[in-house]
Amino acid sequence: MKRTRTIFAAVLSGLLLIAAGVAFAPSAAAASLREVTGFGDNPGGLRMHIYVPDVRPAEPAILVAMHGCGGSGTGFYSGSQFASLADQYGFIVIYPTATKQTSMGNCFDVWSAASKTRGGGSDPASVVSMVEYAEQEYNGDPQRVYVTGSSSGGQETNALLALYPDVFAAGSVYMGVPFTCFANEADFPPQTSQCVNGSMNKTPQAWGDAVRQAYPGYSGPRPRVQLWHGDQDNLVPYQLLQEEVDQWTNVFGLSQNPTTTDRPQSNWERERYANASGTVQVESITAIGSGHNLPQSGMARSAIEFFGLHQGSPGGGTTPPGGTTSPGSTTPPPATGCSASIRVVSSWASGWQGNVDVTAGSSALTGWRLTWTWPSGQAITSSWNAQVTTSGSTVTARDVGWNGTVAAGQTRTAAWGFVGSGTAASPAVTCTPL
Repeated sequence: MKRTRTIFAAVLSGLLLIAAGVAFAPSAAAASLREVTGFGDNPGGLRMHIYVPDVRPAEPAILVAMHGCGGSGTGFYSGSQFASLADQYGFIVIYPTATKQTSMGNCFDVWSAASKTRGGGSDPASVVSMVEYAEQEYNGDPQRVYVTGSSSGGQETNALLALYPDVFAAGSVYMGVPFTCFANEADFPPQTSQCVNGSMNKTPQAWGDAVRQAYPGYSGPRPRVQLWHGDQDNLVPYQLLQEEVDQWTNVFGLSQNPTTTDRPQSNWERERYANASGTVQVESITAIGSGHNLPQSGMARSAIEFFGLHQGSPGGGTTPPGGTTSPGSTTPPPATGCSASIRVVSSWASGWQGNVDVTAGSSALTGWRLTWTWPSGQAITSSWNAQVTTSGSTVTARDVGWNGTVAAGQTRTAAWGFVGSGTAASPAVTCTPL
């Protein structure tokens, strides 16, 4: 991957304010943020604030949300959408505040040896104590613990996912760097850092080994990872997004070539990396035209949907704890026209995920419309890469342009997908060429 050296101008103070989380006006909420002291082992000396929505399930999910350098947990609470989303979907949010002082203000430790050691005497261990407190105090669901962060908080997110894959189910990283990118404290400030001077380029194997060495012998499931970066970031270079992708795809044993690409919004370029069963384990999103100022409007919600928290239970492309995965069956090409089939990817107590495969007949497709009727009360609760309408139990879906083209006799696997309610089903689908 070609590297270009990034020049760091004297604009750090302004960028720090952005990284601290001032992209949004404070959200109104019925509950209130409160500080917790004495939450447990705290070797990093962090402060803890917690937001617990008034309405929540008996075992709520937990989200850790971390600020950038120079910021605070209270600032990230006021300046991001996570609290308002917690009110909507009933999950708890933990807002840590970093206390390590650097030339860029207070930052989460991602440079010391302790910060790269499971159970080490630094910030990651303190964050895990906060999670354990929320699990005990509020009956938090240990199977649904997630983490996100911006800039320094994003860097700490990668560290937590590497060190504690048994604690976190998934993470969303805004403007981060790969785990172990910073060699030591002297390497941390951007003006002198080898990590963020535009020349960091390791092999996927080397990056993946760093994660595997963080918890030697661990063989359990790894947390899914969502990665965000602005292509005009002049503090943490945009090319580090690819280094993060290289790291996590290697950890999952995936190709560095995406399985799907799309544009969820006009200025977002998304690449997804799925395993053989279709589960998206890594996704990266480039925010076109954006600098060091994430998350912006809609990005927090996208993270919540990636985690599956918008369903109140695992979903949105994951295989939930205790869920099942079925490979589905292939559909032979029709003689003319087109055909399609619903493939059940995963299911859990309160829902399921389906992918839809579209197959062209003897002529290539330039667009398609699909129609089917649910057999027993199923419904689509969210979808991607299709224009979906429903009338009673009948569903109609159309392509969104890029996924409408299918070569003659070929199948576009996972042309689009959805999360459904009720019992998983694969009714007959009528496909009409457009």
